Amino acid sequence: MSTLSLIYKEKDKNDTNITTRKTYLLGVSELYIEPGYNVRDIDQAHVEEFRDAYIAGENVPPLTVQVTAQGVKVIDGHHRWHGAKLAQEAGHEIRLECKDFVGNEADRIAFMVTSSQGRALEPLERAAAYQRLINQGWEPAEIAKKVKRSPSDIDQHLALLNVGDGLIEMVKTGEVAATTAVAMVREHGAKAETVAKTQLAKAKAGGKKRLTRAAAMPQFSATRARRLLELLQKAEYVQSEDVNCLYVNDSVAFEVAAILAEYAAHSAQTVEGA
Repeated sequence: MSTLSLIYKEKDKNDTNITTRKTYLLGVSELYIEPGYNVRDIDQAHVEEFRDAYIAGENVPPLTVQVTAQGVKVIDGHHRWHGAKLAQEAGHEIRLECKDFVGNEADRIAFMVTSSQGRALEPLERAAAYQRLINQGWEPAEIAKKVKRSPSDIDQHLALLNVGDGLIEMVKTGEVAATTAVAMVREHGAKAETVAKTQLAKAKAGGKKRLTRAAAMPQFSATRARRLLELLQKAEYVQSEDVNCLYVNDSVAFEVAAILAEYAAHSAQTVEGA
């Protein structure tokens, strides 16, 4: 039976573009984790999945590492390292397959963001990683290209970091979606947290566990909004030196005023949580 190793050895004789990239086997204790470096928070359940995989002898992707003055630092594979450590503590001899990372610090951060081996990033983790790249001097457009996301995705996540501690905590607990938190700040400004807590309390009173965007930001009736446009379309526009006016007859003015009053009440209810 042939192997890739044999094909590689005879590559000059074969019509192939095969290349090799070396990996190395290291003991768990030969690697170290830099506190706060990983863009992902450690998920204990995910760690235990890797522990079980190592104990069962399953194939686990290699870790990506960087050799530093302190030793061999894990760049990608923090959950795998913690899982291997648990397996070792359970009495199993574990050696981890590792490969070198090539690139600068910004490249390493972007790599951790885009790695397909780690669990999916939570919105706040992704936001923090984007901010680290901003701190490295990268522009949002450069980050978008590097992590293969849209510029609006970068802006949305960076905005998440500025919604305030209260809303950030609600996002962490899953009570409010990250996109909803950002939208509420854009809509209500400094009052966003108060509105969110009030609306969340209402949602929980109704048996819900989280605040949906529809509940957080109730929309004014589209039918009534269209009716207002229809009425204003019939108005006569008059311009003078001092003032610009829309003239309508009494019946139209009465209906326009009623719709505006409805909208004012709707806005007040949303902001005050009444």
